Parts: sequence; C-alpha cells; structure tokens
Amino acid sequence: MIRYRAYVLVFSLALATLSAGLNADVPQKLRLEIEGHPFALWHKTAVDPERVILLIHGRTWSTLPDFDLQVEGESLSLMDGLVERGFSVYGLDLRGYGQTPRDESGWLTPQRAADDVLHALRFIAQRETTMPGPILFGWSLGSMVAQLSVQIDPQAVSGLVLFGYPVRDGMMVDPEDLGALPPRAPTTAENAASDFILPDSISAAAVRGFVSAALAADPIRMDWRHVNQWQALDGSRITTPTLLMEGAHDPLTQSDVHARLFTRVTHSNRMWIVLPDGAHAAFMESPRDQFLAAIALFAENL
Repeated sequence: MIRYRAYVLVFSLALATLSAGLNADVPQKLRLEIEGHPFALWHKTAVDPERVILLIHGRTWSTLPDFDLQVEGESLSLMDGLVERGFSVYGLDLRGYGQTPRDESGWLTPQRAADDVLHALRFIAQRETTMPGPILFGWSLGSMVAQLSVQIDPQAVSGLVLFGYPVRDGMMVDPEDLGALPPRAPTTAENAASDFILPDSISAAAVRGFVSAALAADPIRMDWRHVNQWQALDGSRITTPTLLMEGAHDPLTQSDVHARLFTRVTHSNRMWIVLPDGAHAAFMESPRDQFLAAIALFAENL
C-alpha cells in the first residue's frame, strides 16, 4: 500500500509539472474596467519577479500576436523572454484591439489611449506593491501612446522604453476625408506580414504563425481620429529614465527624429540603442536576445 501511494504521489507530481508547463504559454487575462469600459489586461510573471513592465502594442495588432507569439519549436514571445529575465509582464489591449471592445464612439484618440494606459499603470502598481513602479514599454504607435502617458503623469512609471518610434512629418493631422463613422476596414494577411522585411531574420513558419494569430485576434482594423493630439509629444517633457531603441533597417523610423527626441529628454539616465540586424519587429527576429538584454540592462540601472 505504501509503495502504491508513493507511485500515485510521483504520478500526481509529474502530472502537475506537465500541466504547469503546458499552462506556462498561456497568459492570465485580468479583469480591468476603466470608467465602466472592460479591458483585456494580459499577465505572465517570473516566480520571484524583480521588476514589472507594461507592454503597449502598435497600430494594427493587439497584445497577444505582437508580444506573445507562440510557434512550436521557436522562442518568439517578448513576454516569455522578459519573464525569463525576472519580470512580471503585463500587456494591455487598447480599445478596439484584441479582446477589448470599442467604446460607443467606435473611435480611439491619442488622449483616450494615454489615459487608459495610465489607469492600467495604476492598477498594476496596486497589485505589484513589492517592486518599484512599472516600466512602460511602447512599440510603434504604442511608443507614442507611452510617451504621451508619461508626459501626463511621469510618476506613474519608473522608466520608459520606446521602440519603433514612428513619428514623422505629416502624420499628426486627420485626413480631410475622415468621415463621421469609423471605416472598420478588414485587416489583411499581406499587412500582417509586412513588418518582416529582413531575409533570414525570422522563419517562414514564424511569419505564418504571426499572420494567423494577428488576423484571428484583430480581424477589423481599429480607427483613430483627432490625431492632431500627437502634436503634444515633446521630448523635453519626458522627465523619467528612458531607453530609446530602433532597428537599423526599420522603414518606419527616422534617425533624425530619434536624435531630436533623445537630446530633449531631460532625465540624465537615458540610452539610445540601434539594433544592427533589426527592423520594425526586431523582438521577434534574430536580434531578440540583444533586444531583451537591452531592456534588462536598462531595468538594472533604474
């Protein structure tokens, strides 16, 4: 009987370990309401995390395809990579993205997005009381949302990470033909694959996996208006430690814009890193380890 019970215990422990391993790739979906509107806030964490970070996605695709891509036999998830480096990692689906519905207006604006991010940061800070304040990471258009959020409330974060910062002339004015109703245009596989431009930087299977995940999560393109609100972006109003990263081959970034931003940041703790083999989706491609190492180094020096 004792030997039987021992076998049962060993089997139960093995089953529990297997289940934990299977569940490790699935982020927890937290319930978050902002002024009565439901949001999807995704979470993965190290066992004993040392830092906490909130990830803000780009213009077209939401948190899970962007930051938690799972393809068999490959390590592509930014969330998993940060967990391995001791982070508690959150990702927010903005209004109209992923599993966060649009609000009654059907539109998103820069100011609304920044306010929602600040609400999420405060929610996270209340959950993660044993660590310093959250680091805020923004990718692509999300980097603009992140900057605007920090300009509004610099005390909400311990540091700011901007990657794929796409600010350029002509993008801060609403199109003249913008109608009253959001277009709600379908997204496309061609658009989903468009960021992967460097040969051999990511496998064909990974690109197919991203396209499938992106179209499933975000079949309809979210609509923005009042983009003139981006004109409030001002590097001199960033008063927190800042890491600016760019892929050397990113067609959406401009080094002269980055230079103006970087030189205006008022905090002395600032880093500007160029990934020599990276483009707009570098954290899913061959520079992934460099990308993660840069964030970990930045966090260590906060």
